[in-house]
Amino acid sequence: MMDTVYISHGSPMMAIDESIPARKFLKTWQQIFKERPKAILIISGHWDTKEPTVNVVNRNETIYDFYGFPKSMYKLKYTPPGAPLLAKRVKELLMENGFKRVHEDKTRGVDHGAWVPLMLMYPEANIPVCQLSVQTDRDGTYHYNLGKALAPLREEGILIMGSGATTHNLGTMQPSGSPVPSWALQFDTWLKNALLEGRYEDVNHYDSRAPYGKMAHPWPDHFYPLHVAMGAAGENAKAKLVHHSWDHGTLSYASYQFTAPK
Repeated sequence: MMDTVYISHGSPMMAIDESIPARKFLKTWQQIFKERPKAILIISGHWDTKEPTVNVVNRNETIYDFYGFPKSMYKLKYTPPGAPLLAKRVKELLMENGFKRVHEDKTRGVDHGAWVPLMLMYPEANIPVCQLSVQTDRDGTYHYNLGKALAPLREEGILIMGSGATTHNLGTMQPSGSPVPSWALQFDTWLKNALLEGRYEDVNHYDSRAPYGKMAHPWPDHFYPLHVAMGAAGENAKAKLVHHSWDHGTLSYASYQFTAPK
């Protein structure tokens, strides 16, 4: 029975910038999480579609979905095997659970919300990877239910991984090393307490129940992957904070593990 996880992937620079603390955490991933998954289903904040979509490919190409970064970033390659059978299974589970339309994308590879953390976690790039999109015109409960539909995958050796950012307001970022402003700290602390106390319904309604919810996430794309990972673990799952750090003042790298009761 696999746990589910939510990773704050932060800046794409984590791929090369050794000063980012979360980079060190992800590089020790296999020492912390020793069970090797058969495949990885990753829900990235960088793939937003009208309806749920999975990528059905034999080999994942590297997508450089960022601009203005050092040239070395565009030379990095992470091309893990695709997971077409997992993609079909995801589609089947979602449709069985009331998601009437689930699409297949037969050309899309892995965006930087997937390959940057995975390159650090599993540098061998030999574990099959499937991506699932988010729907930002829906709410947290919708994505929680999306995760609930995928729960059987945990018994099939699949690592369900949300990848986003615990706080994601790029317009408020400061130079690296800047102090954390009060609003970001208040939201981040509220989220940690809600997760550790199992108040998942509060997290589903974070936009109305959390302090500075809209400030922390003006657009919810990087937060909904958390709801999917949370839902896939189940309502009685225990959350654990597995990493916490800040960068650029307002960017939280808090990452969580969800363990269902045995």
